[in-house]
Amino acid sequence: MDEARLRRELRDAALAHRPDHARILARVERGIAAPAPAVRPVRPPNRWAGRRLVIVAVTAAVAGVLGLGGLTATVLADRPAGPALPATTLPAPGPTARATGTIDPGSNRWWAQSDLALTTDTPVTGLTVELRIARTPGVVSTGHWSTRPAEDFTAKVTEEAGTLVYRWTLKPGRAVPPGPHVFAGQYNHAEGVRDASADTYTVVLTGGDGGRTTLRGGFGAPAGS
Repeated sequence: MDEARLRRELRDAALAHRPDHARILARVERGIAAPAPAVRPVRPPNRWAGRRLVIVAVTAAVAGVLGLGGLTATVLADRPAGPALPATTLPAPGPTARATGTIDPGSNRWWAQSDLALTTDTPVTGLTVELRIARTPGVVSTGHWSTRPAEDFTAKVTEEAGTLVYRWTLKPGRAVPPGPHVFAGQYNHAEGVRDASADTYTVVLTGGDGGRTTLRGGFGAPAGS
């Protein structure tokens, strides 16, 4: 069969076709009358999931505008301010003073005196002076003295861990005025030149405002010759 004939027969068949309207209408009616398919109940949305979606959406929006750094700064700025820190109170400065320890030039081959020269530039309401003389051979206390009034101080001599200790403590209500002051400890020792390098002193001064100063040092030089 040639192509021209085929085209002609197809056209004729199309013109001769008559649709079955009654059959089509019956199918439509059956579709309308059929029961609707069961619908699966919708699960109520999870409340936290909703909140999470909102948070994610807001965070993404803010991050898109400000960037991650801007978002962090905003969150920190929204936090409530912490409690105010208490003001730091610095201690009052202590009295200005100087101290020097020496072996008295009147010392000899059997006896010595350790002198502490203390100079205060301001009034002192609290004072403790301590001389520590190492117990080298033959060391025995023979006395002590001070240029300050004896009734202003509690003075005593003790032995502590192989050390002879001379201690002066200013009594409550008394004061030491500005100026030079001397505190001396006297002792015998074995014959010869005594090594005083292990001897030390400590001075603690307290001012009227409560400020405290501590001075420490030694004597060092040999006693006697």
